[in-house]
Amino acid sequence: MLELRDVQVVFDGFRALDGVNLTVPEGELRFLIGPNGAGKTTLIDVVTGLTRPAAGNVRFAGQDLVGRKEHQIVRLGVGRTFQTSVVFEELTVVENLDLAASFRKPLWALTRRRRGVSEAVADALARTGLEALADRPAGVLSHGQRQWLEIGMLLAQRPRLLLLDEPVAGMSKDERERTGELLTAIAADHTVVVVEHDMDFLRRHASTVTVLHEGRVLVEGSVDEVSADPRVQEVYLGRRADDAVGERS
Repeated sequence: MLELRDVQVVFDGFRALDGVNLTVPEGELRFLIGPNGAGKTTLIDVVTGLTRPAAGNVRFAGQDLVGRKEHQIVRLGVGRTFQTSVVFEELTVVENLDLAASFRKPLWALTRRRRGVSEAVADALARTGLEALADRPAGVLSHGQRQWLEIGMLLAQRPRLLLLDEPVAGMSKDERERTGELLTAIAADHTVVVVEHDMDFLRRHASTVTVLHEGRVLVEGSVDEVSADPRVQEVYLGRRADDAVGERS
């Protein structure tokens, strides 16, 4: 579904991505972790067309993405969220979802009065658990509810690949658990890549994990494999490998 080969991104001489190779199969829930500055958000920016790589290739469902504009990549079936929730606070929940679902329609169609909600909007409401809040302004939602709304807005666009940048940041314990359940359910019929820092959340919900460090893929594998890797313990968990070994012994 998603393939990056030898991707490089350079900002004023700094290599934000330094030859990244990454393959995400269709239907996988992939977690992308690493210390600050590892290149996680930059990688998502490259996939979505926000940043153009200096070298390398990015393919989605067999199609080249490098050189395409952001809206073109969205139309291909790639959706993303940002670290800061982006919703229209004055509009209701259902209006936000309806607007997102209408992104393929011509401008004149957006001015027509809606009759009920579309199947895509109804499905997004049900999946995110926001049905009871459908007619509430988005501005009164809690932090977690706003994040679910933004995920719902992606779902309403019927993407094949979802890229979520720190979706549980700032959430309560209950909200994190509900978000994990939501992501697992979404991954049943979508491909999902999640950038995350919350290690407890990762252990509960991740299957395959890719660790980035200094713009490169450091290690990849299951949660247990990644957690046990001395390199990850050193650069991500902030412990020297020999300390970690001593604790296990």
